Amino acid sequence: MTAMVIRGLALAGALIWSGAAQAEETGPFTQEIFDAWMEARAGSGEPVYWYSTGTVRAYPSGELLYTMEGFDTAVSYRPEGHGAPIAHQYGRKIFIYRDPVTGEVAREAGGMAIDPIAYPYQFIEYRLDEGQVIGVVEQGSGERIQSIEAEPMSWRRIGDTYVFTAPLFLDFPIPGTDRRVEAWENYDFFIQPEGVARRYQLSWARIGRLPAWAQGQMAVLHLVNWRVDSYEDLPASIREYVEAEAPLWLEPPADLDAIRALQAGE
Repeated sequence: MTAMVIRGLALAGALIWSGAAQAEETGPFTQEIFDAWMEARAGSGEPVYWYSTGTVRAYPSGELLYTMEGFDTAVSYRPEGHGAPIAHQYGRKIFIYRDPVTGEVAREAGGMAIDPIAYPYQFIEYRLDEGQVIGVVEQGSGERIQSIEAEPMSWRRIGDTYVFTAPLFLDFPIPGTDRRVEAWENYDFFIQPEGVARRYQLSWARIGRLPAWAQGQMAVLHLVNWRVDSYEDLPASIREYVEAEAPLWLEPPADLDAIRALQAGE
């Protein structure tokens, strides 16, 4: 290959890269983009369901320990009305571990019960402030109520697709125990143009320790997710589990009063 051809290919590659870079848009959040984010994440007042499926792998070996399935259900509320810089998300989430060979729900490890990752509620308040969106998460009950402020979110547009990124760096004691949560999580929400099947999508990753039954095992969780707008549209595999063993998760909390009752242990 001649030097002239090599220079030509390098120039062509540079032009393609330049064009790709120019096609990407990002910047501070505007009210319009904030509203688009909230509609995608938690709908416009009716419950939405984000179905999740993925893997749990040992870190750093990469050994496949479990597959994982679950969902996050949420409803939105705008306490100051649509178009205001504040929004509420009232939700619940549940994820179950499955045997990677048989697909059966994993129930026990090392003589200890494997419980699902299950949050009876999560209350997230999102605020738009000077071009930034920050979410504050409340979870737990009684003396174990926690309030976690997430890192500022970011957004970008790649062609006709919007990507909203929400990183989470966790380092806090678990109330009532001598253990800590030390983990990194990242949420990339992909909002496709209207008319695309499974328009709302999410890639979620986590690095941290599994619960106490795993005896300190570090793991990487990676789930792919997509939104459906009714419980009946969730796959039968997760509906069968919830209906038999976790009926609270059939729908999200109705409002903030319902969440306050759960926080009080009612």
